Amino acid sequence: VSPDDGVFCDAILWAYTNGITAGTGKDTFSPNATCTRAQIVTFLYKACGNGAEAPAASFKDVPQDAYFAAPVAWAFANGITAGTSATTFGANATCTRAQAVTFLYKANQLET
Repeated sequence: VSPDDGVFCDAILWAYTNGITAGTGKDTFSPNATCTRAQIVTFLYKACGNGAEAPAASFKDVPQDAYFAAPVAWAFANGITAGTSATTFGANATCTRAQAVTFLYKANQLET
């Protein structure tokens, strides 16, 4: 991250310093790349302190050994997401702006 990253620099450094993301590579963050639903839920999970243990969500596209399994289970258990269907989370789908702000809104409700 460099000052050339403009308005993103402070946020990127905060996320990295607080263990919310390690970036997209050893020396890269890719601020203009899209995020998946799994990535966004993982960011939220980490930003909220890794949440409490939650029973595994029964989404067929969330392997129990995936890096996002615990974040998805936490988000599902806390009503942040219900998935994209009764049996799928849509882990690798691009997270829309509407989905991202809905996740943020619902996660913020946990704090109050």
